[in-house]
Amino acid sequence: MNEENLSLERLQKRIAASGICSRRAAEKLIEDGKVTVNGSVITELGTKVSPEDVIAVNGKTLNIAKKHYLVMNKPKGYITTLSDPQNRQNVSMLLPDMGHQLKPIGRLDKDTEGVLLFTNDGDLINKLLHPSYHVEKEYLATVEGCIQPKSIKKLESGLFIEGRKTKPAKVNVKHVDKDNNISTILITISEGRKHQVKIMCQMVGHFVKHLKRTRFGSIQLDKLKPGMCRLLTKPEVEKLKNPKLISTIIK
Repeated sequence: MNEENLSLERLQKRIAASGICSRRAAEKLIEDGKVTVNGSVITELGTKVSPEDVIAVNGKTLNIAKKHYLVMNKPKGYITTLSDPQNRQNVSMLLPDMGHQLKPIGRLDKDTEGVLLFTNDGDLINKLLHPSYHVEKEYLATVEGCIQPKSIKKLESGLFIEGRKTKPAKVNVKHVDKDNNISTILITISEGRKHQVKIMCQMVGHFVKHLKRTRFGSIQLDKLKPGMCRLLTKPEVEKLKNPKLISTIIK
């Protein structure tokens, strides 16, 4: 294989690499005739392009953006959106200006704090959110009541939410305060269903009073203060990109 062939890549991958969308969304743009290469409309998936080819999406020339990856310790009271017509506090207000729009990888509820990842790498966003990868999300939850072994077993075995059983979870009881009738548990799930941890806990009789995500995949909060961000290191990014290095519950 010559050097020219080595430099070629699929058109949808190049579009996703720009950070404007995921690879799947890029495929849809191509099929809809929204993409041109050197002025010609391309609708065939799998078309390969070179670094010199000029690509345009919806008439706008594509620029390959430098990839940025960062973690935020999302504070309570901020919604996970990049803009809000009601002018509520949102996570975009806490992001540094990287010269490109960074999108959140998944969401955290307004009253949930902790690890929230951002990037302009559409491929990585799609990969980490895809159900087949089973990426672990670890939460520290303070719940009402003194949690019992039978409740823990139910959480770990799985519960039916909207007719679909949750995947196995890990539960570690950190503290039970009998005087104040509250418990603190560390719960690890491998899905990203809406309000999942809150619903699971409530289904076994324990309302969540406070929730913090302490880990997403291999990325932890460490000493990051609420509202602050930091860039991920190269080894951290490589772990997120490599499915074999992603920590999973399901073997």
